[in-house]
Amino acid sequence: MFNLLAPLAEEFLLFNLFRYLTFRTGGAILTALFIALFAGPKVILWLRLKQGQGQPIRTDGPEGHLAKKGTPTMGGFLILLALAISTLLWADLSSGYVWAVLLVTIGYGVIGFADDFLKVSKKNPKGLNGRIKLVFEIAIALGAVVWVMMITRDPLSTSLAIPFLKQLMINIGWFFVPVAVFIIVGAGNAVNLTDGLDGLAIVPVMIAAGCYALISYLVGNAVFSAYLQIPSVPGAGEMAVFCGALTGAGLGFLWFNAPPARVFMGDTGSLSLGGALGMVAVITKHEIVLAIIGGLFVLETVSVIVQVASYKLTGKRVFRMAPLHHHFEKKGWAEPTIVIRFWIIASVLALIGLSTLKLR
Repeated sequence: MFNLLAPLAEEFLLFNLFRYLTFRTGGAILTALFIALFAGPKVILWLRLKQGQGQPIRTDGPEGHLAKKGTPTMGGFLILLALAISTLLWADLSSGYVWAVLLVTIGYGVIGFADDFLKVSKKNPKGLNGRIKLVFEIAIALGAVVWVMMITRDPLSTSLAIPFLKQLMINIGWFFVPVAVFIIVGAGNAVNLTDGLDGLAIVPVMIAAGCYALISYLVGNAVFSAYLQIPSVPGAGEMAVFCGALTGAGLGFLWFNAPPARVFMGDTGSLSLGGALGMVAVITKHEIVLAIIGGLFVLETVSVIVQVASYKLTGKRVFRMAPLHHHFEKKGWAEPTIVIRFWIIASVLALIGLSTLKLR
């Protein structure tokens, strides 16, 4: 709608609204929300009919999960549907940044879909081979990063911004490529590891998306970025529209994913949403801040790394079960208690991350 209606602003004053990022971001939120709410029951019914017994439940997992048998997975398809349509309607489609983030989001969604499909069709919770997944994730991230570097002005394209320090940019040259790829791939898999309880992953994703909507708006505005002494990235403001669409799609999905969940996100959703956040962080030059705003995802990932390393080196486990949310399940915490407390942690970390915009 931006590309069709904004040029008509001179003739019809009402269409001038489409030139404002704030208006289009709000429109993207509501559009994605309504699409998800409208399409949700139909998508869930379709998934239930196609999958039969739903997502396979691990027999070695928490006992409470056995009651979820039969719940369909691949609900991330609903998120991607609402997110993609809303972004295409409200974003400036002449922006290379928009297409780069859509490439990562949809590309990772396809990888996740293949993983979920194998789990359901083979009745095996392992899904796609981990190495194959990683190769495709790296390839998609690599293509998107090189694309973004080509459309970002030098030396910003190969520089890392350091939080809490005034406009300190470290130009790392082409070493930026593997760093950015690591951030995107890492974010995708971190959200994937966090997705294990009803509503656990989607709310922190929405919180992070909301934070990056604000960051995108600020770095894309020369006046605000100069005032806050943060890197100015012309054109990055369009990521606010994308993050708004992500938030709206997430709200619509949460309507059906709230305990007890009628549908699981699956790798289709978690992998794609994590990759999307990583890509937005790279575009807005707030890559390191993602580790703070998305600190909950970092904690979940670190718990897995620590668990595996400890078991291989000493034969002992640090946690009763990894990722971290399963540890608290094994300790007897109720699932809603874990989910809500993790939401609180995600909110606090997001506020700390946003404080880096001013504490410099």
